[in-house]
Amino acid sequence: MAKLTLSVDEAVIARAKDYARLHGLTVSKMVETYLDTVVEPPVASIDTPVLRAVRGILKDVDLDDYREHLAAKYR
Repeated sequence: MAKLTLSVDEAVIARAKDYARLHGLTVSKMVETYLDTVVEPPVASIDTPVLRAVRGILKDVDLDDYREHLAAKYR
């Protein structure tokens, strides 16, 4: 694991430490997770709660009609 030196406002560091403590994390882990998310956003899962909630609603939709609608909408 590599070390990284950052310059961060003291008030931000204090709030980050409080947040980390409350959530059982380290500030280093928070920064690592943030940087990892920024450089490689997670791929959306096909089976998310939102998708499960709407599954089946559009089963009889003509995809060509929908594509034409989007093309017209964003001209």
